[in-house]
Amino acid sequence: MGKSKTEKSVVITDLKESLKNSQMAMVIDYQGLTVAEITDLRRKLLPKGTVCKVTKNTLMKIAIEDNPTWQPMEEFLNGSTAVLLTKEDISGAIKAYQEFQKATKKTELKGGVMEGKALNESQIKAISELPSKEQLMGQVAGAINSLAAKIAIAINEVPGSLARGIKAVSEKE
Repeated sequence: MGKSKTEKSVVITDLKESLKNSQMAMVIDYQGLTVAEITDLRRKLLPKGTVCKVTKNTLMKIAIEDNPTWQPMEEFLNGSTAVLLTKEDISGAIKAYQEFQKATKKTELKGGVMEGKALNESQIKAISELPSKEQLMGQVAGAINSLAAKIAIAINEVPGSLARGIKAVSEKE
């Protein structure tokens, strides 16, 4: 027995809310995965701020129809699909999915959507090779610290240079 209109409406509302809070969506073909494997995928994605939504393609199409940011996803919604919605660590989520895919060899990445643009598998792989948020913050902090140290050295050097100059002039006389 299918879902009632009310149940479908609740699912669509939930999907819209999840999409609203997401930065990126990846669409995968999950055919052949067991319930345990899907649960394992969800467990690996959760620490990366990613949720795995398995729903009917028609319900997802209804959820994205009024949202131009997610409309490019429609081309990937055919067959048995699961949507991985990433809220935080995009690179980490992609890497977690790729590790899962290598281990199971049962899923296939159909594509993704980010900032209103459809992404193919190679574009998603390129995103995964970017440094994580933590790594970028570390690099920025290191650059700021280095710059601050150079400024401090330069500021300390001015009085020292002035003192050496005055001493040199006084020794000449």
